[in-house]
Amino acid sequence: MTAHAVILFLLFLVGGVMGKTQAESAIPRPEHPRPDFQRELWLNLNGEWEFEIDERGVGEQEDWTSGKSFSKRILVPFAPESKLSGIGNTDFMTHVWYRRHFRVPASMKGKRLFLNFGAVDWHARVWLNGEFLGEHRGGYTPFRFEVTRKVRDGDNELVVHVIDETRSGKQATGKQSHERHSYGCVYTRTTGIWQTVWLEATGDTCLKSFVLTPDPDGGRVIFQGWIDGKQKGTRVRLRAYAGGKLVGEEVVPASWRNTIGVLKLSTVKLWHPGKPFLYDLTITVERGGKVIDTVKSYFGLRKIAIEGNRFLINGKPVFQRLVLDQGFYPDGIYTAPSDEALRKDIELAMAAGFNGARLHQKVFEPRFLYWADKLGYLVWGEYPSWGLNVNDYEAVTYAVNEWREVIERDRNHPSIIGWCPLNETDSSSGSAFAQILLATTQTMDPTRPWLDTSGYVHFVPETDVYDCHDYTQEPEVFAQRYEPFKQMGTRAWNNAPVDPRSAYRGQPYFVSEYGGMRIRTERLNEGGWGYGETDLQEFLRRYKALTNTLLDNPNMFGFCYTQLYDIEQEQNGVYYYDRQPKYDPALLKAINERPAAYETQPPRVLDVQWQTLLPTSQQAGQRWRYTTTTPADGWFLPDFDDSHWQEDEGGFGTPGTPGAVVRTVWDTSDIWLRRRFHLKEVDFRYLALVIHHDEDAEVYVNGKRVASMKGFVTGYVEHLLTDALKNALKPGENVIAVHCRQTVGGQYIDVGIMGGR
Repeated sequence: MTAHAVILFLLFLVGGVMGKTQAESAIPRPEHPRPDFQRELWLNLNGEWEFEIDERGVGEQEDWTSGKSFSKRILVPFAPESKLSGIGNTDFMTHVWYRRHFRVPASMKGKRLFLNFGAVDWHARVWLNGEFLGEHRGGYTPFRFEVTRKVRDGDNELVVHVIDETRSGKQATGKQSHERHSYGCVYTRTTGIWQTVWLEATGDTCLKSFVLTPDPDGGRVIFQGWIDGKQKGTRVRLRAYAGGKLVGEEVVPASWRNTIGVLKLSTVKLWHPGKPFLYDLTITVERGGKVIDTVKSYFGLRKIAIEGNRFLINGKPVFQRLVLDQGFYPDGIYTAPSDEALRKDIELAMAAGFNGARLHQKVFEPRFLYWADKLGYLVWGEYPSWGLNVNDYEAVTYAVNEWREVIERDRNHPSIIGWCPLNETDSSSGSAFAQILLATTQTMDPTRPWLDTSGYVHFVPETDVYDCHDYTQEPEVFAQRYEPFKQMGTRAWNNAPVDPRSAYRGQPYFVSEYGGMRIRTERLNEGGWGYGETDLQEFLRRYKALTNTLLDNPNMFGFCYTQLYDIEQEQNGVYYYDRQPKYDPALLKAINERPAAYETQPPRVLDVQWQTLLPTSQQAGQRWRYTTTTPADGWFLPDFDDSHWQEDEGGFGTPGTPGAVVRTVWDTSDIWLRRRFHLKEVDFRYLALVIHHDEDAEVYVNGKRVASMKGFVTGYVEHLLTDALKNALKPGENVIAVHCRQTVGGQYIDVGIMGGR
């Protein structure tokens, strides 16, 4: 590299000016973009391109597709919103154009040539030497065109027109802002090319794609390949290496997209979280004793299984200590400034005691997944569903097709242990339709669990995994919310309890978003936000209490903390946006890495036949005496005179309170309730309190306090209180007394008792 090139490269690293030609400057992101599908003959087309913002959207009508020079210069693969691109325009750009020239290297001549785009947001239309190659819709998945007969000697002109209608509702935009500026939990947009562009060469017959199914129990991996080109007389050779040593070889005849090979391994080592082992894989297409195409890849032997409420990895319950990672960078927005930055994010998470991540509302680039594979880091593959109008059939069609492309690209990565195509869906018919369509995930990849949607409404009973989002900041409320599931394992807390379609059906369960606390530091800007702002000491106390609730639950297979690093105005990360630590991450590691009950105890699922001892008013109104005026001392005692109190049907509250069945309006700050009921017997193995409270509630039976509930719930919850209720209940007449206090928002109270054997 010349001294001039070195200077330009250094300028690039700090967001500086680019050179005039690719030859004069270093290529950004020079590494091969697909370590899992790599050919030796390839040409990186990153670097300086011509660029234009087509504000009137007239470029195609005015023949910008060939022969027109554009006025700006952009550094691909960085989006024009980013500093590293050299553009830095964060306004809406509906139409943008790219142009560059390239020459086909001599080593590639006489080969089949393919032009590859890692990702372009959103609708890309491509011309080569003035000829239209084709188009692709979808901002997160790769596409390619064969250009074998379209390239020419000397310079070739490549032109790309990108249409990005962020606010149309037809695009999955993830966390890209639909307003001009970032706000809340949405951030700077990405438009156009944001992953590597490259040219690659193959023989006349080549490997188009392949699926690997690891079989650790059988000590083998099953290969299914798609061979593009002449199959007669063509064979596919598979070679697996462990530490450079050949440990398996198989040769099979080519058979279009159903070329099957079973690669038996002489050395069997598992890929396990924190203890990864990867085999190198070489796939060659051969004919007449000659190699006509070679692809280098790798794989890990790893098995996932669901058994009841257990999520097993290699036959073992592994507690998933996940962190939310949204894949944004201060200087590159969607695009990491370097391959090292991708690896560093994983290492930062592991330094804080996390063993994986939800890759949230973004399809991450393949090299991130490569590093996750290498480092033994668990990840959930997710689709950036925000921004998509799920009630628009055309929009959902685009999304389902792009989701298919996501799975095709990433299904061979051992680090991916689950798929989740939607996030925080509502109860609309469109959401239900989208979830039903996306249930095809289970067919596209039967080797991994599928979560129909993260948080909120779970419409598909067959979803393999069930979850919720919970940003409650009060540890006592948080603990109470999950105590019934810890004790009984039958009814998990649900963000949408009033919708029977969203009922929990015994799947593996985890809290896939919680925490999100903002720590006050000198570096944080005004206007930033987080959940429950606090100082470091209080943050650590709260984090430990919240996390311990999840670690101590034998029926909980994992958690996902929000989030790994700050992003723009959302300042609730473990690290700042520039990845500098806010505190010693070892403080979190000590909390996160302690043994989890899920890993050390069997599941605790009670097989109980329940009967109602004291009905709630959920199905039919039950009569209570009540007052909203502070009563005299001893109001909860059995012989207290409540004859002057009012009487009406429960439940008591305000209409619109989530999960409430309001039969009597209560809209003051406090309410006191009393009710007499008779029991023939109290000899039950289990006794549970059924309660819907908003907010704090105290419950007394025969003068004894049996429960004190903090905060609010959004539906009826069972609390197993066998000892307390056994000590309070008696055959014959009993008295239950309840006090509920409300401070903000909706309000509601209703109580019942169940007995079980």
